[in-house]
Amino acid sequence: MRTSSLSRFGLPAILAFLVALLLSATPAQAGTPVLSVAVDKTTAAPGEAVTLTLTLTNPHDTPAQFVYESIQPTYGTTLNTGLKYGFTSCGGNVTSCDTGATNGLVHHSVPVAAGATTTVTLTYTIGTDSACGNGARIDFYTYLYYEYANGTANDSGIFSVPGNEVVCPV
Repeated sequence: MRTSSLSRFGLPAILAFLVALLLSATPAQAGTPVLSVAVDKTTAAPGEAVTLTLTLTNPHDTPAQFVYESIQPTYGTTLNTGLKYGFTSCGGNVTSCDTGATNGLVHHSVPVAAGATTTVTLTYTIGTDSACGNGARIDFYTYLYYEYANGTANDSGIFSVPGNEVVCPV
């Protein structure tokens, strides 16, 4: 019995079409959290304060019920033992905040509605006896973790946070 071209190519084509149709009907994943980060100044001298602003947009279709964020110095910052700074305050949409060390921890106010944003600020002060000039930089990264869909789903990510160059007073 001879098979026709239609049966040889038709069945795989129909199966491929059905798979493509099913995949196109699957809702798209919202992906990782959308976090924008900013620093109020790119250079600062010892004794000056610098404020970081971190804005999270909830990309999911359900509210976020828990949002935790930590701010840590980069490896390059920790290698420069002459850099001295300390977090002094935080603000914005926070329920709790831990500052005063070389890192910061915040819990964003929740819930964060689907598509809504929440913003926190952390301020650190560069020590008056901090190293400065010659590429002395304070840079950070942030680890963000949050839960949504009534706590049954979570998302997290690590994001770069712009810091500043520590310049010597003139």
